[in-house]
Amino acid sequence: MKKNLFLLMLTALVLAGCGGGSASSDGADLCDYVNPFIGTGGHGHVFLGANVPFGFVQLGPTEKGRGWDWCSGYHYSDSTIIGFSHLHLSGTGCGDLGDIAFLPTDDPATTEYNFTHEQETVSPGYYKLDLDDPDIVVELTATKRVGMHRYTFSGDEGSAYVLVDLNQGRDDRMTEFSLKQDDEVTISGYRKSQGWAPNQEVYFTAKFSAPVTLVDSTANKPVACFEVKDKTQPLLVKVALSPVSSENAQLNMDAECEGWDFDKVVADARKAWNEELQRIQIETDDETQRQIFYTAMYHLMVAPSEYCDVNGEYRGSDGKVYKGDFTNYTTLSLWDTYRAFHPLMTLIYPEKQADYAKTFVKIYEQQGRLPIWHLMGNETDCMVGSSAVPVLADLVLKGFVEDKEAAFEAMKNSQMQDIRSLGLLKQYGYIPYDLEPENETVAKALEYCADEAGLAKVAKLLGHDDDYEYFYNRSQSYSKYFDKSINFMRAVDSKGQFRPDFDPIKVIHRADDYTEGNAWQYVWLVPHDVHGLVSLFGSEEAFVEKLDSLFVVEGDLGEEASPDISGLIGQYAHGNEPSHQILYMYNYVGQPWKGAKLIREVMETMYKADFDGLSGNEDVGQMSAWYITSALGLYQVEPSGGKYIIGTPLFNKATMKVGNGKKFTVVAKDNSRENIYVQSVKLNGKPYTKSYIDFTDIVKGGTLELVMGSQPSDWGTAEADRP
Repeated sequence: MKKNLFLLMLTALVLAGCGGGSASSDGADLCDYVNPFIGTGGHGHVFLGANVPFGFVQLGPTEKGRGWDWCSGYHYSDSTIIGFSHLHLSGTGCGDLGDIAFLPTDDPATTEYNFTHEQETVSPGYYKLDLDDPDIVVELTATKRVGMHRYTFSGDEGSAYVLVDLNQGRDDRMTEFSLKQDDEVTISGYRKSQGWAPNQEVYFTAKFSAPVTLVDSTANKPVACFEVKDKTQPLLVKVALSPVSSENAQLNMDAECEGWDFDKVVADARKAWNEELQRIQIETDDETQRQIFYTAMYHLMVAPSEYCDVNGEYRGSDGKVYKGDFTNYTTLSLWDTYRAFHPLMTLIYPEKQADYAKTFVKIYEQQGRLPIWHLMGNETDCMVGSSAVPVLADLVLKGFVEDKEAAFEAMKNSQMQDIRSLGLLKQYGYIPYDLEPENETVAKALEYCADEAGLAKVAKLLGHDDDYEYFYNRSQSYSKYFDKSINFMRAVDSKGQFRPDFDPIKVIHRADDYTEGNAWQYVWLVPHDVHGLVSLFGSEEAFVEKLDSLFVVEGDLGEEASPDISGLIGQYAHGNEPSHQILYMYNYVGQPWKGAKLIREVMETMYKADFDGLSGNEDVGQMSAWYITSALGLYQVEPSGGKYIIGTPLFNKATMKVGNGKKFTVVAKDNSRENIYVQSVKLNGKPYTKSYIDFTDIVKGGTLELVMGSQPSDWGTAEADRP
């Protein structure tokens, strides 16, 4: 009953949206099809609140609940709000942020609210909570760097209050603060903290639409209470953030949110979302799929977040303030996003790619290496591998990087350091498990192989032949982990011997040879050299037999398994990123129909219009990016390459804006739930037999026309037509 109530509420939210019309036509209000509640339950960990695409501010409720499922600060199971904070994460596996919290109340002793989801209204750029006790309506909206609040109190006489809490944060510790009243309507300050981001600084300036008075008992404390004498009129608050200073926060406010027209800011935010959602337009008769798709597009655009002020200043990885001639970004979940998010962004956001590359190179210059998992200008060193390398390599190879030599230097020098097991890799040519006390050696090595394959390609492009040979050979070291007697990747010691104890299914989180996965999932983590992996099996038949088995093998992962291993089909785990390329490997061995069947199954069962609508963490856009690219019928398997594998389009027609006024359209004729197999293909009206398409062909614009059928065909099976 609870689930049905949730779905009814979502439907009501959609129907209550502004405008309407076909989602496939220019000018349609695609915000109507976004359900921000999707992924707020289960392990989705998505942000709920008000923001604009890629904005620094994510303003929304922070709940009382703690623990892994509250990484974003909000989980559908909770019913207690402790503040409306201006920074949140979306879909991560670790918690942080929740900074600069405001809480309106009619009682200064109140520090939390109980609420129900029926009291919430959410749409892109807007959040509303209509409370009964206390009798307050809270409305939130945002620009890129400013959060705007509107509080409507009951009409009773007496004062109202606003609590400003700088102590509040998600899984972090405040180390320093400043909170002062500048005049009768202005407060400012900063919060410094240690958490996942080890040295975070955020500055703010806030203005009230009516005079406020600091309650004396809260002076010089990180939690201050401000009194409003007249609560018969709505109280508006504008809160601008900056990574640099309160003065810069004021500049941001002046530039982005000068007046007090709350409804205009809501309308502008909705317009911004619509403009971005329009980058892909679909035609489908399935309204649920339309909701899921445009919610995925919405989730795709929460981050990376712009991490610079309107004057170009930002705080670098070394803590110093810089002024850039580019847009600097943060919240770089690269271990996740190098797989599908960034390849998709090169298609639909070509104008952002140079700034991504500059962000990476500037981080390298400031901290001496490329980012691993960057948050608020801080290196968290979270996850294995060097996943900025394949992203940056992909951008170089696709022509988005002007200074290719600087990018190459950043990649090469990052990979030649003696940190994060790279020293062992240089010495042995692989990472011996008996010399690496932090475990996960197979996962680390396989990620480095995929990373350095891209680095090798860039070296070759630039004519650095010795570097090409060196990094190409390192990218091939995955073969040293392959045990041909059982066809699995296994840990190897310093004497070249496999670890004697081996269970391909059991997992001990962060304490075995893999990262959030098992041997069944990691044997396929060779996206840069699928044909080389096939050769290790001895034949295509042996490879296919093993790949087929992945989706039927059952087994107990064990009590200590990573919670991230979710969305299981056999041992395929769609809820976590190391599995994301696997379904498309069938194209490499001439059996694309097998992948098509599974791709459709994942799209239709692992993505739902439900608060528990994701099979795992959203992971800052990666889970949604997999769905979007797969729904288009295209997926880039090689992290740095440019080939997009053709799968099985979900929609009758989808059109991408690919830059320079050009569009690329995928048409699926006779498409249906039964007709999932490609029968034949035309590219721009000419027969096309390959089961992949190059990046350069997509961004030229044009039409990829697929005829679909209910039975497998011989399309894409010839050896010459495989990726």
